[in-house]
Parts: sequence; C-alpha cells; structure tokens
Amino acid sequence: MKRSVANSSGRITSGISPDTIPLRTIAFVREQLPAWRDDPDRLPVDSEHLLNPQLCKFLNARARTDFPMIAFGHEEPQASHRHADVSALPSESVMIKARPYTIYDPVLVIECKRMPAPSPDREREYVTGADPKKISGGIQRFKLGQHGGQLDMGAMLAYVQEDVPHQWLQMINGWILELVGKPIGDGCSWSADDMLKEMQEYTSKDVASYRSVHDRSGTVTSRRIELHHLWVTMHTSQQSP
Repeated sequence: MKRSVANSSGRITSGISPDTIPLRTIAFVREQLPAWRDDPDRLPVDSEHLLNPQLCKFLNARARTDFPMIAFGHEEPQASHRHADVSALPSESVMIKARPYTIYDPVLVIECKRMPAPSPDREREYVTGADPKKISGGIQRFKLGQHGGQLDMGAMLAYVQEDVPHQWLQMINGWILELVGKPIGDGCSWSADDMLKEMQEYTSKDVASYRSVHDRSGTVTSRRIELHHLWVTMHTSQQSP
C-alpha cells in the first residue's frame, strides 16, 4: 500500500508553522484509517472501549516508519479528570507558537465516538450529553475546555457502524441547531456557526472529513477551537456481535 506521508515527515524543527504539526497529524490519521479498518490481523470488534486502543496501536506502528515526528497515546489526561481517547505527542521537543512542547505534551487530542451511539439515551453524544451535570458529549467537551484546553485545534473521530456519513452530517447539524434554541444548561453557548462543514469524502475508502469552529469557555488558551472530524465507515457486517 502506498504510504505518502513518510516522504514529508522528517524531524521536528523549531520555526515550523504553528498549525503544520497538528494538520499533518490529522492528515496522517485520515490516511491510515482504511488500512487500520481493513487490517486482516485486527480483531473484529465494535465497542469503542476496544476500538480506541486498537487504533492507537496501529497508528503507533505505522508512525515509527511513516511519521516518526509523532507518537500516539491512549487515554490522555485532560481537565476536570477527563481523558481524551487518543493523543498525538512529539517524538522530540518542539516550539509551537513560542510554547515548548516536550514528549509529554500533546500537540493534538482526538475524541472518538461510535455512530450510532451504543444506547438511545446517548444518541447525541457526538455533539452533547443529555445531562448538564454529566459532560459526555464530544464537541461539548471541547467547547467547555475539558478537552484540548491548551490547544486551538482538535480532532474527533467517528466509527460509522450504520448508515452513511452524509446522513450523519445532516443529523448532527440538526442537533446543533436544536441546541441553539434549547440549550441543556451545561454552560455551552451554541450557534449556527458550530455546524460541521464538509471538506472531502473519500468514497472509495469510506472515509469522510469535515471541519467546524467553536467558541469555548473554561480554562483555555484560546477562546476558539478548530475541530477536524474524521469519519470511517466500519463495514459492520464484518464486526463481532
């Protein structure tokens, strides 16, 4: 399989454009998703609890040769005793926007969700939780500064186990518009600007990519965060019960 990222990876150097490392990391993850999903050695599972570490192990194995500037971690500690599902950390120290990042400091955190959610009461968790006291939504956590509070770019990854990405895009944007008129009381302020915009669908590989920009609150370094959404269709007929 062609691996194009390796030719441009190299070593991390100071003076690199601030958004280059997270954007190249997002591109690397997007490129690897079909190979991970279709890996014949991967155990066919469908729970997020098992999918996330699988993905992290695969990304680390590929990154050693194809993208050596980054290592991937699982369950990265975040604010309010939260954990991000996957983190990308520099393999050596680097300066980004005049801030030093060591091998312990993520340059990108990724929140992963199944679509559909595993139970009806968690239906909208890609966007928000239903209980204002239990902050379980993906975008919600970024908006409240509980994920990626020290970053101005983040990512979300969806395991699409039913339907197709375009249907989910319409549904998720519909949920966001509902929150504009009827917030749940968690402190999140929603607007139509929070909606996802389509970037590209890789239909031959069943991967879709979207982008959104959000105002946020809490202890954060920037009041706005840019999220990149990577959705991979999981071919659920091949998954375990």
